[in-house]
Amino acid sequence: MTGKKFPLGKILILVTILALPGFLYYLLQAKGKNRYKPLPVFGPKVVASTFRTKRGVKIPDTVYHKITFPQLYNSGGNTVKLDTEGQHLTVVNFFYINNKNVVPALNKGITTLQEQFKDNKRIRFISIDVDPKNDTIDQLKQYAGKIGAIPQKWTILTADTAITYPLARDQFFVNAFQPKEGEFVFSDKLILLDAENRIRGYYTGTSDDEIRRISDELKVLITEELRKVKAEF
Repeated sequence: MTGKKFPLGKILILVTILALPGFLYYLLQAKGKNRYKPLPVFGPKVVASTFRTKRGVKIPDTVYHKITFPQLYNSGGNTVKLDTEGQHLTVVNFFYINNKNVVPALNKGITTLQEQFKDNKRIRFISIDVDPKNDTIDQLKQYAGKIGAIPQKWTILTADTAITYPLARDQFFVNAFQPKEGEFVFSDKLILLDAENRIRGYYTGTSDDEIRRISDELKVLITEELRKVKAEF
């Protein structure tokens, strides 16, 4: 008895279906190495006295640097305390209103990210002012509206320089100081924090390529947080 011929078109479709998962795996592993690797943790770290066991081997725990936020004020003049571990992935930058070179480009990048992640309540953006003497609360409120900062999504914060400059230098490890009257030195970096307030990345906020990179790495952190939640159940 002669077997029925299997149509060539169906054979090609079947081969494509079987090959697609392997091809996608190749893309993720070979073509997307930087995008899908776990992100590093920046800052000082110490080996703890506690440990975890993996496959019968005791591995010492590592205590990583975490940002400890001081008391800051938002553009409504209200006190804000940002130590909310486990709730948000945070992108932080430093700025001042009258800067015409770096800050507009920084804001453009943050606006792009804000639009991409506007529906994700776990992601927030924090801009910290370094010129509180000239940038009043009322000016900051107007400024937030001007740059399109969505309330509860992108927050403009301020405090005395005795608070914000050490915060930049000692917590985020970036520059923020006033060398002389009317001049300010501050970093053009966007700084990515995970849900434990650990630094997971630095990005040049004026670069389109770097904005795409932080966008990708925010997605990596979202996946990391989802895995943690899954592991708890």
